[in-house]
Amino acid sequence: MEWIIALLTLTFLEIVLGIDNIIFISILTNRLPESQKRKGRILGLALALIFRIILLFSLTWMVKHLTTPLFSVLTFSFSVREIVLIAGGLFLLAKSTSELHYKIDTQHAGAEAVPVTAGFMNTIIQISLLDLVFSFDSILTAIGLTDQLPVMIAAVVISIIFMMVFSGKVADFIHKNPTLEILALSFLILIGFMLVLEGFHHQIPKGYIYFAVFFSLGVEVLNMKFRKKHNLIITEQGD
Repeated sequence: MEWIIALLTLTFLEIVLGIDNIIFISILTNRLPESQKRKGRILGLALALIFRIILLFSLTWMVKHLTTPLFSVLTFSFSVREIVLIAGGLFLLAKSTSELHYKIDTQHAGAEAVPVTAGFMNTIIQISLLDLVFSFDSILTAIGLTDQLPVMIAAVVISIIFMMVFSGKVADFIHKNPTLEILALSFLILIGFMLVLEGFHHQIPKGYIYFAVFFSLGVEVLNMKFRKKHNLIITEQGD
């Protein structure tokens, strides 16, 4: 009975922790040609699954070595985990800021602007780099919740399959709502900043971050409904 509770709890946490991952993948793959979008999302999530399973099987080595300090700077000691978190956070900050600039410039250019499509392999490489960072976060959560490897693997597999099923809907929803994409990129910048802070041993409870994400998402959904109703009223008045 305990392993079932652990599996359900861990699967739920893996899905929640995978939200930022799936948003990042959705935004990147939306820049791909239409025929490659689904393939990019599935491949990106498949890589996330592979990274997580490899880390789970190397669990003993990881716990022993990834948190062992390699060097110190001033009062901060850095292990492999801290280096990966800082590097991943900086990459996420840079990439999200770049995508934000692209989105704003495209909107400013107007309807005549032709969206720039991204290269498939370049997109997959970027997804792989962030998958690796998010995998560390995911696996460290799993380690803290249970010591049963089969339960960890099952939770990771179920959560990734769940994300594969709904990734298309998330990507389409983000693509059809530009303001929501701006909001998502802003939160990815926040998550990148949080990863850097965590690399410097400043822990921020993730509950605060995810509460802010869902609260802002709720406000944006209300704004979208208001704009839709407002536009409908204007259209009816024009007729």
